[in-house]
Amino acid sequence: MPEYACARLASVPNESGPNHSGTASSDHPYADRFPVNRRLPEQGRPRAEVLAELEQIATEEDRAWEGGKVSGTMYCGDHDHYAYLTEAFGRFAHVNALQRDICPSMTRFEGEIIAMTLDLMHGEAVTGTEPGGLVTTGGSGSILHAVLAYREQAYAAGNRSPNLVKPETAHVAFDKACHLLGVELRVVPVDPATTLVTAAAMADAIDEHTIALVGSAGNYPYGTIDPIASLGELALERGIGLHVDGCLGGFVLPFGEELGYDVPEFDFRVPGVTTISADTHKYGYALKGTSVLLFRDQALRAGQYFHQVSWSGGKYMSPSIEGSRSGGLLAATWASMVHLGRDGYRRYAADIFSTAEAMMKVVRAQEDLRIMGSPTFCFSFASDELDIYHVADHMRPKGWRFNGQQYPDAIHMAVTRPQTQPGVVEAFEADLVEAIAYARERSAAGVAAESGAIYGGVPGGLAGLTDDVTDFIEQIMDSMLDAQMSLPPQ
Repeated sequence: MPEYACARLASVPNESGPNHSGTASSDHPYADRFPVNRRLPEQGRPRAEVLAELEQIATEEDRAWEGGKVSGTMYCGDHDHYAYLTEAFGRFAHVNALQRDICPSMTRFEGEIIAMTLDLMHGEAVTGTEPGGLVTTGGSGSILHAVLAYREQAYAAGNRSPNLVKPETAHVAFDKACHLLGVELRVVPVDPATTLVTAAAMADAIDEHTIALVGSAGNYPYGTIDPIASLGELALERGIGLHVDGCLGGFVLPFGEELGYDVPEFDFRVPGVTTISADTHKYGYALKGTSVLLFRDQALRAGQYFHQVSWSGGKYMSPSIEGSRSGGLLAATWASMVHLGRDGYRRYAADIFSTAEAMMKVVRAQEDLRIMGSPTFCFSFASDELDIYHVADHMRPKGWRFNGQQYPDAIHMAVTRPQTQPGVVEAFEADLVEAIAYARERSAAGVAAESGAIYGGVPGGLAGLTDDVTDFIEQIMDSMLDAQMSLPPQ
């Protein structure tokens, strides 16, 4: 289920994308064309019939992003690459990564994924300690594991009231991790012009119970890179950790740097950086469900460990939060990395950076719009003259799917490989010019926009909400969850 950011949501239709079912509502997609399974069938259906149904659905849904108009989501967009990964996944899909005695390939795949990611993040710069890592289930998983490691380190030192300090722009997964783990979260505002946090502002939030700082490379809202070098100096000065969230940029920024783009050092070359998260399932072009968390010191990694030696089922030892995992994801991630290599990632990064530059040039040419900060491969744009959400409303029927930002209201575009196709930038320019004219007209008339600031672009029909409406938000999320897991009326 998507994660919903419900701080300030404009009223939007209750749908989660194109309605391929032909019905009036997407709450029960495909119910008019395919059987609805209200109970486990007495007799199973032929494999060919089931696969044909899945192929039809997948083909229709692929059309929503194949034209290159969807922000983020499909980072690769290459069906040949997906077929290759699917074959690699299929050979190990049934394997439980826990069973290393039966399937030693899991040790090879996971070890090499971590080693290759350490190489990308300049693990060779680490001295005095032995770096290590974990493969997790995604960005939120890597962040959760990192916060757990810092908390356990604090507990071992007698700090039972730990706090974590992050810029407001750092991913909300840190908020969730702190909520789950009982860590106080201290949020520091960013400079509204640069969209970056300053080390001085972070320093003001630190006290004797602070366990770590957070910096982003780049952050999700604006794609900008926090001053990691300054934060590293601060972390060293105060004797605390520094987590660099490279979940979004970890597998594209290093290649942008190699190509000569202005990408500051953010990895283990920076003294003070103690952990880094980087999502292989984003610009690493692996299948969804993998990320890598790196540690400057394996001693910090030990905070993940859980053991129970007195259980009747045997001595239980778990090196991370997850238990069973499909070996297929490790195999597919490894296959993606070794197939592409530095040259492949660099070629794709060149296309992505140049496309992002071209799209930002289009935005900057519009007098009513402004780019937030100085971004690289993804960007956000806002307006002081019109309601920017009207722009998203007008472009949505043309196939564009943006992510809404807030404080200030803005539109986010994460450039991925589908946007690098010929003609996409030109379509963006033509549709954006039309949308601005529409937005001027609607804004002048005082008409409210339909779309709004919702993480992941998931609409919810929630208007003007703030954080102080917990009970109401939970009711809304209940209804959304119930709708998305419900069956159509009989």
